[in-house]
Amino acid sequence: MGDDSQLKREIGVWGLSANIVNIIVGAGIFVLPAIVAEIMGSSGIIVYLFCGFLIALVMLCFAEAGSKVTRSGGGYAYVATAFGPYTGFLSAVFMVTGSVFSDAAVANALVELIALAFPVFSGSVNRVLLLFVIFSGLAFMNVIGVKQGIGLVKINTVAKLTPLILLILFGWKDVSFSNLYWESAPTFEKFGEACLILFFAFQGGDAGLTVGGEIKNPQKTVPTAIFLGIFFVLILYILIQTVSQGILGDQLVLSKEAPLAAVAQVVFGPVGYTMLIIGAGVSMFGMLSGEILNLPRVIFGLASDRVIPIDKLAAIHSKFKTPYLAILLYAGLGFTLAAIGGFRELAVIASASMLLVYFGVCLSVIPLRKKQVAQSGYFKIPFGYTVPILSAGIILFFLSYLTGYEKTGLSVFFVALTVIYFMIKTIQQKTTNR
Repeated sequence: MGDDSQLKREIGVWGLSANIVNIIVGAGIFVLPAIVAEIMGSSGIIVYLFCGFLIALVMLCFAEAGSKVTRSGGGYAYVATAFGPYTGFLSAVFMVTGSVFSDAAVANALVELIALAFPVFSGSVNRVLLLFVIFSGLAFMNVIGVKQGIGLVKINTVAKLTPLILLILFGWKDVSFSNLYWESAPTFEKFGEACLILFFAFQGGDAGLTVGGEIKNPQKTVPTAIFLGIFFVLILYILIQTVSQGILGDQLVLSKEAPLAAVAQVVFGPVGYTMLIIGAGVSMFGMLSGEILNLPRVIFGLASDRVIPIDKLAAIHSKFKTPYLAILLYAGLGFTLAAIGGFRELAVIASASMLLVYFGVCLSVIPLRKKQVAQSGYFKIPFGYTVPILSAGIILFFLSYLTGYEKTGLSVFFVALTVIYFMIKTIQQKTTNR
């Protein structure tokens, strides 16, 4: 129960890199170019560079914290080790909440995509049945072993990236560089708005680190996999935006629902449109498979540390050596929300909660250095505390562009979680004193 030593360390550099890339490159990239072009025009590349700079700083903090705190839980484990169980509880709930709502939204989008080709799934009953098959199938794959789960992630990563890379390679000949000229410099407000939206497409790589208890040689594997994954994603995003803007120009903003499919139709003809639609479906499925591999480890970590009073969620399967009950619970929550629907208005608040997790992880680097939780061989960010402090400051800049309604909702959620946490601690204390 709750002992990381029982988990198998089978994830290497390429498996962890694929895991990170698979989660970051989700469904959003298939609509992202049109959103950026609408806000920034042809100057959207600078937003990519800025967001890439921030995510690189943040992931440097994850690299240092992850090389020291090698148990399962990812950001939750780092924050809890640095600041204690209360902040760990908040970060874990923010992680799980943001992810499960995102998963439910992506699952609905995937079913809608499938229904375009097979209208039988447009009915409410068949839609729910298909959602059940998706979530239960992915849960089963991850219960029978992390090796099978990470193997599926590798396959999905290759499958989702192939049409994107082909679009870049073959589309370059159709790029008109006149479409890439800046007509005017973007305003600071537009830049901030675009950064907040675009950063949501970069986040998620941290979820790939929640399998910390199952990573081979984490002191070296974690930072190496992070650098490979983030560098690849940044280059991929910049090339996709450049090709899309260069081919469609001002027409890019008119294809908001499927901009990459519109680009592919120009490059490859009708078959290209179909290829990118299928690619979007594969990407959505790949994102779900990665999330159901990673996020249950946060629930497992919470139960292991007795932050939540449900010891069974820390159970490890006697045969498969996976946190099977945590996996089943997470998949069940995702299925329930996807089946019910009506949660899309919470997507921005859920994404903003991930920025708060990143904020906590960046600051956790400071006390973790003082605690020296790892004896030797861990990764250390150069330039003292400059990187974690700069990262935390930029995150606050991003959060400042939330609307008043979104800030209020996030504050109410924070207060509610605080009340729930101390109620749990009070109940646990009374139980212990009996």
